[in-house]
Amino acid sequence: MLDKKVSELLNDQVNKEFYSAYLYLDFSIFYEDAGLDGFANWYKIQAQEERDHAMLMMQYLQNNGEKVTLEAIAKPDKVLDDKLHVLELGLEHEQYVTSLIHAIYDAAYSVRDFRTMQFLDWFVKEQGEEEKNAEDMIKKMKLFGDDAKSLYMLNSEMAARVYSAPSLVL
Repeated sequence: MLDKKVSELLNDQVNKEFYSAYLYLDFSIFYEDAGLDGFANWYKIQAQEERDHAMLMMQYLQNNGEKVTLEAIAKPDKVLDDKLHVLELGLEHEQYVTSLIHAIYDAAYSVRDFRTMQFLDWFVKEQGEEEKNAEDMIKKMKLFGDDAKSLYMLNSEMAARVYSAPSLVL
């Protein structure tokens, strides 16, 4: 059995990962409405990844005899008004998620729950990649986003992203 606090934090994170998926679907809709189908694709795939993160955490909890409690997913409350601003909101959200993962890791560390720490190692690495991707997208948008031809090429780059499920072994 997991420590009560660690279990509660993981369960809460399941719900936050589903919220992240919901938020990124909202971003995808924004970009689709703006005619940027490549960016819409990028965020649809991002939503799939977040859903998979939630599913991995659910499975980890269940594998450790813990009950998973799903809560209502809040409606995204971010004002999406500009293509660059949406990317900045994405980075801000990834930094928030990183802080949540670190808090769970810290709780596991404090009770010497090495198995959960090992499980979370993948998420710590993943969050580093997520923040880097978000930062790179912002840099590219700042460099190229105001030029129609460059934005078209950037949008095409985002359209080429394909989904690949995480390969984390529980």
